[in-house]
Amino acid sequence: MTKLSVNINKIATLRNSRGGNNPDVVRAAIDIQRFGADGITVHPRPDERHIRYQDVRDIKKIINTEFNIEGNCREKKFVDLVLEVRPQQVTLVPDELGQITSDHGWDTKKHKKYLQEIIATFKNAGIRVSIFVDPVIKMVEGAADTDADRIELYTESYAKGYAAGGRNDIIAPFAAAAQRARELGLGLNAGHDLDLDNLKFFSRHIPWLNEVSIGHALICDALYLGLENTVQIYKRQLI
Repeated sequence: MTKLSVNINKIATLRNSRGGNNPDVVRAAIDIQRFGADGITVHPRPDERHIRYQDVRDIKKIINTEFNIEGNCREKKFVDLVLEVRPQQVTLVPDELGQITSDHGWDTKKHKKYLQEIIATFKNAGIRVSIFVDPVIKMVEGAADTDADRIELYTESYAKGYAAGGRNDIIAPFAAAAQRARELGLGLNAGHDLDLDNLKFFSRHIPWLNEVSIGHALICDALYLGLENTVQIYKRQLI
């Protein structure tokens, strides 16, 4: 069954808006695990506008499920943090400085040499490496050449197409990219704008999906449905 990793950045955003430690990000990670999530995802950025670097260290101490740290590996501070904390997985995202949220995958052909070098750095530390890619066959093939363990399909275009009513058309490039990844021996993750409306359809068309990382939508739903209930509802979409 596909695993659910919950991105807790938005909980940190709420905390930071008032200062102090309410809500407590570490307590949230403990509870989300207890509520049934298979993992916790964090995405620290250089300005620490949501998850702080110390949060990452503190979460590592208490986590008993999978820990996934995603971010911009072109930032030395990020690389140093990942090597210090040693999560089960690092997801490499080609963020630009000041970006509100991730909005594109790696050009795995153009950045092949760089990706090979940074991926080797993390893998030598015993960390599984996933790289963020668009649902484009040649980018998936390029990812295989970097020696990444997995890819994470960037699903914003899927979510928009699904909401517009083009379910079968929009799933096609994702299914094709997923199939190519499978043929190449790459593990498969997915994330960005997946929610209770579109997650089940995506999961059913890519049944060998290893993991989805969901934050914004899940935390928004939790405002109405409660955090424990929401985690469990999302888990049921992946059955």
